[in-house]
Amino acid sequence: MNIKITQNTYGQFCPVAMAAEIFCTRWTALVLRELMAGSQRFNELKRGLPRISPTLLSKRLKELEAAGLIAARRNGKSGIEYELTKAGEDLRGVVVSLGSWGQRWIESKLTLKNLDPTLLMWDMRRNIAADALPARRCTVKFVYPELSKARQSYWLVVDGGEVELCMVDPGFDVNLSIRASLRSMTAVWMGLSTLRQEIEAGNIEVDGDKALARSMPSWFSLNPLAKEKRLTSD
Repeated sequence: MNIKITQNTYGQFCPVAMAAEIFCTRWTALVLRELMAGSQRFNELKRGLPRISPTLLSKRLKELEAAGLIAARRNGKSGIEYELTKAGEDLRGVVVSLGSWGQRWIESKLTLKNLDPTLLMWDMRRNIAADALPARRCTVKFVYPELSKARQSYWLVVDGGEVELCMVDPGFDVNLSIRASLRSMTAVWMGLSTLRQEIEAGNIEVDGDKALARSMPSWFSLNPLAKEKRLTSD
């Protein structure tokens, strides 16, 4: 299947220009990132892209479908689900390379300027190593005290290998409580600092099940790009 260009063009035959007409539209790379990370339903995509409007997300999905990068399929239980086509999947290396470049070269101060607790928790949810946690249900509560009361608490519930993010108290006993500044937790998640450094500095407090706390490095997986070595242009 040939890829269709449905937007305004640069008017150049160069493949870079033609690919950019699809890939470089605002939010498109991030929508593809979410699909590559496993999100399939509209609400899942929206949680990974909290600042995009539903109208614009719907528009981008339709554009990607028209271009042949994704396919929309109706699931009887879940409604519409989106999946990458072969052409869309072929962009995975481009998206990963873009993220790796950003992790290596973008100044860490700029990274920590764009703090978003919902995005952070959603990203953490899909990278928790559930198989490294006890077989029983485990509930981990995160509190960011500098935020407003309505936005400061999140719960990750791990049960049967599944990880659920809750924005309101799910009513389960909390096995581990983590109190942290949003900046510090984001720094750890992005590999700009370590959990030990932030705990020793008093920026992160961990309380509750001691065995669960000790094993945190094994189940609290970092952002997949966190291991990229940071470089300078000097």
